[in-house]
Amino acid sequence: MKRALLPLLILLITVSAMAQQLPPNPNYKANDRFEQLGTMLPTPNSTRAASGAPGREYWQNRADYDIKVELDDDKRKIIGSETITFFNNSPDDLKYIWLQLDQNLFKKDGIGATSRTGSVSEKGMSTAQLAALNNGRGSSLDPNVEYGYQIGSVKDKAGKVLPYTINGTMMRIDLPVTLKSGTSYVFGVEWTYNVTEYYGRSGYEFFPKDGNANYFIAHWFPRLAPYDDINGWNHKQFLGQGEFALIFGNYKVAITAPADHVVAASGECQNYAQVLTATQKQRLKQAETSKTPVLIVTQAEAEKAEKRENKNPGKKTWIYKADNVRDFAFASSRKFIWDAMQSDVYKSGRKIWCMSIYPKEGNPLWEQYSTRAVAHTLKSYGARTFEYPYPVAISCHSVAGGGMEYPMISFNGGRPEEDGTYSEAVKYGMIGVIIHEVGHNFFPMIVNSDERQWAWMDEGLNTFCQYLAEKEWDFNFPTRRGEPNQITDYMSSDKSVLTPIMASAENVIGLGPNAYAKPATALNILRETVMGRELFDHAFKEYATRWRFKSPSPADFFRTMEDASGVDLDWFWKGWFYGTEPVDQDLVSVDWFNIDTQNPEIEKEIARKEAARKQQTMSKMQDAKTKGETVVAQDSTMADFYNRYDPFKVTEADKHKYDQYMASLTDNEKALIQENSNFYTLSIKNKGGLPMPVIVKMGFEDGTDSVAVFPAEIWRFNDAQINKVISTKKKVVQWTLDPYQQIADIDTENNAFPRIAAPTRFQIFKQQQQKRAPNPMQMQGAGAGKVSTDPKN
Repeated sequence: MKRALLPLLILLITVSAMAQQLPPNPNYKANDRFEQLGTMLPTPNSTRAASGAPGREYWQNRADYDIKVELDDDKRKIIGSETITFFNNSPDDLKYIWLQLDQNLFKKDGIGATSRTGSVSEKGMSTAQLAALNNGRGSSLDPNVEYGYQIGSVKDKAGKVLPYTINGTMMRIDLPVTLKSGTSYVFGVEWTYNVTEYYGRSGYEFFPKDGNANYFIAHWFPRLAPYDDINGWNHKQFLGQGEFALIFGNYKVAITAPADHVVAASGECQNYAQVLTATQKQRLKQAETSKTPVLIVTQAEAEKAEKRENKNPGKKTWIYKADNVRDFAFASSRKFIWDAMQSDVYKSGRKIWCMSIYPKEGNPLWEQYSTRAVAHTLKSYGARTFEYPYPVAISCHSVAGGGMEYPMISFNGGRPEEDGTYSEAVKYGMIGVIIHEVGHNFFPMIVNSDERQWAWMDEGLNTFCQYLAEKEWDFNFPTRRGEPNQITDYMSSDKSVLTPIMASAENVIGLGPNAYAKPATALNILRETVMGRELFDHAFKEYATRWRFKSPSPADFFRTMEDASGVDLDWFWKGWFYGTEPVDQDLVSVDWFNIDTQNPEIEKEIARKEAARKQQTMSKMQDAKTKGETVVAQDSTMADFYNRYDPFKVTEADKHKYDQYMASLTDNEKALIQENSNFYTLSIKNKGGLPMPVIVKMGFEDGTDSVAVFPAEIWRFNDAQINKVISTKKKVVQWTLDPYQQIADIDTENNAFPRIAAPTRFQIFKQQQQKRAPNPMQMQGAGAGKVSTDPKN
């Protein structure tokens, strides 16, 4: 809408008035949104500073492990014993200690089973689904097998029995003497448990065709729970969704497995000389200097081993050592192919073993991409955090699908078809999950957050880094999480299923969008739109560096990001992390004001065009056909001065009057007239509730455009609706909010003024068909023996 032409003085008064914020409405919350977090965060103290850094008296406990474990392949069983040295570095004296017994998740009467919900479907159910509902433990568990830990003994260093109490997935050991601050305690535990089928975090996968199983063994030994300055003992029950809160320590683990198995684990193998063949050792030596992965165990060798020609292969013990890690996992199978290379991804020149372990079912994808993806991840993550400190990083191919992470080793999905072909989605999905799970070495394996409570602190930060690493792998990588427009469906969901990012991991509905996608998107928005890349990257790196090998809380992250950047982000943490409101900015209207320049050359031409526009009526266009028949046209004596007068012609009097007017203006007033002939008042509503920067694209009459960016603080006086005046020299014909999808606006149809209608496309079909992800490789007949490993093909 264009307003009447205004003299300069009147215009300036009007602009001043329009620049004021609209009065608050009954739902006004601007002060709450833009006040500091204050008491929502814990009070800084000597262990956690106000800056977000570890305090001068920061402390954390540690536990060292000496473990002996045997994998019984025939009985699918783990038999283990461990000696634990627990260091009480806290200022407190401890009467007891708590250990985590995560395998008890699968007990029939455990909290994991009894707290599961579900219903019987009237449309029918499989026997496996019905069994899962009946036992509450999942369809993959054998109802005739007793799962969970069988604790053989708990003894002190001298062999004296220690009393213990098991509470679900936790075990309390009562100490004979109070463990004083600054002292250590040595004790031992013996246990066994039956391995479950792979359930997403650990277990085994059985291959009926060749009768073998791949084992992915994790959260397999009783582990120390953290005792820290925030919660004391961290002993929240393990319900399956919230992952793990752990402490650092040094590990020595002797893993006994069938002699024809290949074993990979957290840490460095100490006895390759005893467990590898001469050929394998020679290949490993070659891999030390190779720029591409070298096969240590070939597919042909793995296929021969899986035939089990030797029915009694005996046993072999692999000894691994891992220092300053928070956990330990291993994988074992006779089906494993193994490739490796040493990669010098850092400027320091220090080499890191990058390895992959996979069965033939993973090829050709795994042989081509896995180890390269490992090396790329270490490089990408290291550039924005710190140099990867461990000597090895291993990607192990598990059941098709997702993945799971542990120090120096991860279990990753992504499997081609049996003929060796694969869809683009499978390829990029596999590379993405490897980047994600290897990336977890940084968050939380080194920056050691409490995953049981704050899933977003590892999953969200890691997904953000994964998003950046994927784009560095391939410019056209089909990233799933990180872009603002990818979270809008979730943020526009019904409020009954939305929980804040700051909710406990076990209580979150929709863990994927909530703990992975939403925080990753929030960080991307901070980097691209709110802070800018330079400030964000510096602050993020500072956080990672401050808290590597320590245990940060959310407050430590929030405070560090602000401390290192100098940007007040409390409003952002409130909206994105503590709230569930979406972003929905509505460009309600635009009022257009012109400055009356009083220049007759300009103003009379504008008036001429406006008069001509008003003449373009239907009646006038029809009358034009007979204008020669009018009285004046037929009789010239009926025409006088006014029939020949041009009111839009510039006269000498007009020029003189304009010269006098210009002489009365200051230089600043003259510049204002010459540079800004159009003033627009934009009326914008914050319909979603979550305040964000206002980004406006102006499409000009001449086909060019420009973008104006206003910070989120524009809402600080009124978070419901604002007016904003924008001045331009050129006429704007189209206005668009968030033109480049930067703020996760859930409704883009109200972002344009004038409104732009978008069609909804529909398809006509004869019969509804179930669509499957396209696999062009298979459709073109590229079988397993024909699949090219040339990246150019």
